[in-house]
Amino acid sequence: MLYAQTPAHEKRRLFRERLASGDILRLPGAFNPLSARLIERKGFEGVYISGAVLSADLGLPDIGLTTLTEVAGRAGQIARMTELPAIVDADTGFGEPMNVARTIQTLEDAGLAGAHIEDQVNPKRCGHLDGKQVVDEQTALQRIRAAVDARRDPNFLVMARTDVRAVEGLGAAIDRIKALVDAGADAVFPEAMADLSEFEAVADAVDVPVLANMTEFGKSDLFTVDQLRDAGVRMVIWPVSLLRMAMGAAERALDTLVDDGHLTGKLGEMQHRADLYELIDYSGYNRFDDDIFNFEIRK
Repeated sequence: MLYAQTPAHEKRRLFRERLASGDILRLPGAFNPLSARLIERKGFEGVYISGAVLSADLGLPDIGLTTLTEVAGRAGQIARMTELPAIVDADTGFGEPMNVARTIQTLEDAGLAGAHIEDQVNPKRCGHLDGKQVVDEQTALQRIRAAVDARRDPNFLVMARTDVRAVEGLGAAIDRIKALVDAGADAVFPEAMADLSEFEAVADAVDVPVLANMTEFGKSDLFTVDQLRDAGVRMVIWPVSLLRMAMGAAERALDTLVDDGHLTGKLGEMQHRADLYELIDYSGYNRFDDDIFNFEIRK
């Protein structure tokens, strides 16, 4: 009932333990708090909160328009609804190194298990689009050092994302990744890798966990979890997949309403009300206060 029972610091500790086990952790992207609970129900190891999803939720493109307040607020709503650890996309840290430091502490307070900071120039753009620009190495390292120095919980995962691969090639990306790890990054997120051999090259180059981004319609092929595990990857995200599925279904439903004037033929594609009530634990609220929640759930 209400929110997760596991406190944030314990989620972070358990997440670190799972990462240290050497297995690959699967983190589908949640587009709202309820979808985070469904991710947990289906047996995944964590929840990812995408900057592109948070932007799209506001009707905005993913070009750095969202604020720290918006990201921390929505990410906190998602994180508190699940017992799983939640990792959030913190873009470029929302400013200079001092802003990065404030970002990390704000996300800690919001209950997140970790965040990644990237090395794009502001205003940033989606990592799988052309025309990206990256900051110089010193600026990228300052962002990570600021993040590491600012955290109060040592188990809060500071991940360094680099977009250098698409700008300067794999060799330059690996060089930067090594420097980011030396600056204190707990994990690395090499964006827009071309194939499995590139993920493997990154994993061989550093002794921290590597994350793979399996976003649809992007630069990378859509590899399986087993393929990524064999390449040395330790975290995999599907950042926008659930939002794309939900919006695709919503668009088809609206088209049906326009054409037919009803959704009778779509009932089989909908989440049943009983399943929704189970997911949000209506029965727990019913037990809590029978005077208010006094109905029966019927299948």
